[in-house]
Amino acid sequence: MKLEQSVCGLKEPLVFWLWSNMAGSPDANRLAGLHNVEDIDFETKDARVLRGYKLKATDGNGQLTAPGGFLLIMQGNAILADQIIGDFAPFASSGLDVYAYDYRGYGRSGGSPRLKAIVSDYVELLAALDARDYAQHYVYAMSFGGIVLLDGFDLHGRLDRLIVDSSPGRLSDYGCPSAYDPVNHLPADCSQCLFITGAKDRVVTGSMSGELVDTARQRGAAVLHDAQFGHPFMDHDLSVHRRRLQVIENYLLHDRKP
Repeated sequence: MKLEQSVCGLKEPLVFWLWSNMAGSPDANRLAGLHNVEDIDFETKDARVLRGYKLKATDGNGQLTAPGGFLLIMQGNAILADQIIGDFAPFASSGLDVYAYDYRGYGRSGGSPRLKAIVSDYVELLAALDARDYAQHYVYAMSFGGIVLLDGFDLHGRLDRLIVDSSPGRLSDYGCPSAYDPVNHLPADCSQCLFITGAKDRVVTGSMSGELVDTARQRGAAVLHDAQFGHPFMDHDLSVHRRRLQVIENYLLHDRKP
């Protein structure tokens, strides 16, 4: 069965066409000043090439060093890798290799964007990272990225810490099969997870994320609901955006508290 088939009805190709166009065009100038960045690619099992970037691990003096782990960023559905990877430079400075790829059919990546295919892509990507024998495995998944992460969760290998930021719990409300409802794929033990929601989020509202977050909390997840947070990378106040990034850094790298 082909990966690039629609599972959410006839509207799925149109919705992905709109989202991929909203993401805009790639622009390498956004990477200016990132001296540890590497252009990377990954070929999927159906011969599509995903393109992205890797921030190579550095030490306290900005010199390249052996990585202590990886952080995979799974962005929202209207974002390209080059638009956000620079915000995660502190993780590279803390000794992690940081990865971000354009979704298939977005930016520099080939193929046609479809939910089933993108979920499969990240099962493959995480398996490839797992095979590199990193000591620590971290994922930050926002909005659509949280859907992709959780829909493939049963097939992922070891993840030491993961953050799901502003993701809905169900897609079946929008015509997708219930098999693609993220809430149905939460692990029995969510103690390695942080779920973030924002009171000012107008993209994924509390009614859309509530069931997912409540279920995760019951299974041991840490939960942060912030009165000032909007949707990830859409906070109008730069100080709020920076505080969100600090929450992510604290949970993954430092005291583990949201």
